[in-house]
Amino acid sequence: MSASSSQPGILPNPNVSALPVYHAGMNIDLARRLSGHDTIAALASNENPYGCSPRVMEALGSSSFNPSRYSDAACTELRNELSRFLDHPADAIVIGNGSEEMVAAISRAFLVPGACALTVTPSFGLHEIEPLAAGARVKKVPMTPDMRFDIEALEAALAEAPALFFLPAPSNPVGAALTGDELARLVAATRPQTLFVLDEAYFEFMDEGLADGMSLLRNGDLSTVVLRTFSKAYGLAGLRVGYAACSNPEIARIIAAAKTPFNVNAAAQIAAVAALADQAWMKNAVERTKSERARVAKELTGLGVFVAPSHTNFLFFKIDLQSSRTAEELLSDGIIVKGWREAGYETWVRVTIGTAEENDRFLASLRRILGMTGEK
Repeated sequence: MSASSSQPGILPNPNVSALPVYHAGMNIDLARRLSGHDTIAALASNENPYGCSPRVMEALGSSSFNPSRYSDAACTELRNELSRFLDHPADAIVIGNGSEEMVAAISRAFLVPGACALTVTPSFGLHEIEPLAAGARVKKVPMTPDMRFDIEALEAALAEAPALFFLPAPSNPVGAALTGDELARLVAATRPQTLFVLDEAYFEFMDEGLADGMSLLRNGDLSTVVLRTFSKAYGLAGLRVGYAACSNPEIARIIAAAKTPFNVNAAAQIAAVAALADQAWMKNAVERTKSERARVAKELTGLGVFVAPSHTNFLFFKIDLQSSRTAEELLSDGIIVKGWREAGYETWVRVTIGTAEENDRFLASLRRILGMTGEK
């Protein structure tokens, strides 16, 4: 007998019970069991293959980390350090258990049942899931056939004044970024009723000259939030710490009210402060990743594979095979990737840029798979 039939008095929130499942990257231990390989190339979750700054491990081993005490609920030190780093007021910054928590808090704080949230497709799953959990409708604007932002279509959708606009730029899963002119067009199209949320989880991997979301916070009256994270470039994915930089303290206050107290643990706060202080380490890891990204993209293109332009630490590519099958075949060689499941993109795969050795291993496995499909 099901729980619902045995306890008929329990009524779940229909907005939550009907949510699609977030498709997370496979756990390494599970990949070992399924593949039979001891050494796994974990290329599904866009983690930093070089780890984190040595300063982080030093800080976590110091007396400043006391797991028996509650963390600072206000994340005071980290907000102050970010304020100096970003040149942005500390009271307009909210720290989250990953920037993902900020997506949830923003949805909870600024959406009511029946409201509209706008995003793009293929999409970052939580930009759809969290608005749906709040009872909102979600409108998704497809990327162009060459996997760039469809600026005209987004302008038309913004003219309808959605309550929220979640824009991942650089895009997850595609990798596309915005030029300054493209961002300016979207800003001009945004109505006062819309909160413009620019998700810059992959900001550090962008090339020079592309749009920087922090400029939105300093210019004009547009209600804006810029999301960034320590999970990717800084290598703190396991500690879960990100932040929302807001265009004014009132927006930050409302977002903070929608999260739980003590939401960011003490280890994460200490690690983020240490990571932020070691910009040289982060930039070195980013440059190594960008160099490998260019090499892998060139190799894939040479194999006749369509690769979306990327300004992130991953590549999004398409082959003539269902993504689930591609992921299974790669896993049989001990390689984890993320086969995309979103409607209309079921033959696309996202692969994280790993170390040179991991990338070579991925390319060799993909060549075997392409031989199966008959592609070049």
